[in-house]
Amino acid sequence: MASPFWPKFYETRGLGAEQIGLILAASTLMRLPVGPLVGRLADMLGRLRLMLAVCAVLAAGAAAAFLMADGFWLFLAVALLQAAALAPTTSLADALASRRLDYGWVRGSASAAFVVGTLAVGQLISGHDLHPVVWMNVVLLLIAAAATAQVPPATPDAARTESTSAAGLRGLLRLPQFRAVIVVSALIYGSHAMHDGFAVIRWSAAGLDASVISVLWSEAVAAEVVVFFLLGPMLLRRLGPHGAAVLAAVAGMVRWSVAALTTSVAALALVQPLHGVTFALLHLACMRIMGTVVPLPLSATAQSLYALGSGIVSAVLTAVSGTLYAAYGGLAFFAMALLCVVALPFAWYGLSPEPPAH
Repeated sequence: MASPFWPKFYETRGLGAEQIGLILAASTLMRLPVGPLVGRLADMLGRLRLMLAVCAVLAAGAAAAFLMADGFWLFLAVALLQAAALAPTTSLADALASRRLDYGWVRGSASAAFVVGTLAVGQLISGHDLHPVVWMNVVLLLIAAAATAQVPPATPDAARTESTSAAGLRGLLRLPQFRAVIVVSALIYGSHAMHDGFAVIRWSAAGLDASVISVLWSEAVAAEVVVFFLLGPMLLRRLGPHGAAVLAAVAGMVRWSVAALTTSVAALALVQPLHGVTFALLHLACMRIMGTVVPLPLSATAQSLYALGSGIVSAVLTAVSGTLYAAYGGLAFFAMALLCVVALPFAWYGLSPEPPAH
């Protein structure tokens, strides 16, 4: 309900492109220390579900506060509060789910819900009235918090071992493939910064109405669902995590180059499904690698560091995106394509399977 339309919501409240970029960048920066700290604490306490529920409730309260915000500084303060609450949620949820055999189905179901939510809010909002975005964000976050009671724990508390210590954390960072996961995911996920921050604004300025935009955005997430459910496992079997990451980098180069050159609905409709590769397939590849090399009691910590890498890059890129978009418009998407070019050799060499020991 929220993520495609938060920038547009800010715009309807009188904020300019550079202010929106600063809010999005500051929110990303806020996530950087909070996500790993909460993930680390959750691992140490063995209370991943409780942490997830508390964060969801706090994020719902912050979303409701947007309705009372007025002016750049208040919007910034509320956005930072919500960012801090949301920061650990994905890492905690993935730590609870990623080692399960049905992870692709779990994550794909979430993406399917994203499609439904995006299509619904596109029909609910009209003109400059984006209040449904706020209220549905609040409601769904509260439901998510209540639903954590039904989530099976990742591991019994008794399984907490020395690997949760500082020595275990240092060992985690010494794993070559884990470090490569951080670099590749940071570059390719970070390349989505321009799209996430300014695609809706660019498409709106080109004359596309909210219903068309919601369909385009949902098309990307629908491809994500298909990859999580069907194509992703098949591609991982054929290509391996290494080949899947290489394919994601190439898909990003194509996707952002087209986005830079046109706002044609037909052209956008052709490249939006590449999101299934630039996000979903890469995510499955990273989960597969981390599930193999990361010790179980460090799951939330590893997931937080995984999110931290892309968070740092996204924070920088989101801040730069506002300036680039104000100066160059859609051509700024070429900078995102360049990031995928940089990611390609890291995916090719860093994620290749290690030779067996002799």
